[in-house]
Amino acid sequence: MNEILNPAFDALKTYDWGVDPKVLQPIDDAIVATRTDAVARKDLEARLIAALTSAGSRAAKDMVCRALKTIGTGSSVAALAPLLADDKLSHMARYALESIPAPEAGQALRAALPKVAGKLQIGIISSLGVRREAASIATLQSLLGHADTAVAQAAAHALGTIALPEADKALAAAKSNNARTAAAIADGSLECAEKLLANGQKAAAKATYQRVLGSNPAKPVQVAATRGVQLCDTK
Repeated sequence: MNEILNPAFDALKTYDWGVDPKVLQPIDDAIVATRTDAVARKDLEARLIAALTSAGSRAAKDMVCRALKTIGTGSSVAALAPLLADDKLSHMARYALESIPAPEAGQALRAALPKVAGKLQIGIISSLGVRREAASIATLQSLLGHADTAVAQAAAHALGTIALPEADKALAAAKSNNARTAAAIADGSLECAEKLLANGQKAAAKATYQRVLGSNPAKPVQVAATRGVQLCDTK
């Protein structure tokens, strides 16, 4: 396999936008071919990590991040984590870390939060929601009162995406005088209720729906929560 991959990794060193992506096709093919070969896949991951930490172009690093989204393990986290603070590469690094099942990936995302601001911080919050880890709930809860309303809103939506009972409790304890943050908390709570109901936890879901109704939400949320209460009462 190395005979096929070596030219592709050599091409990756100088790859940039505008270059025919077919020169990298052997790497994509190897991702598929190594699906059932743990040794070969580990070697491929190591080569991708080396490429990511080298002085390649943004286009090359984007490609590597896409590959690591598919085959990345805890071994890739140390190479991806520094990119979270990079305006141009943060999105792709998150894209990979969202899918890496190792707990180190979630830890790296949480550790990066205080090191960034604005859209990068909001993006990382979103990725923590996608991962749906209980370990992220306390961190997200602490952001519900953030001075940046967009950050607080993102945290509320991420807790709604996680939708574990602990996430629901975090949203229940949240208080905000900001209308947009309060609306996001209601939306997140509604999402929690819907997932609780889908999992057969009708009593917990009903309590959350009723809590949402008590927050005087916007009309669409009110309608959804009212319907949710009715569904919880059906046998």
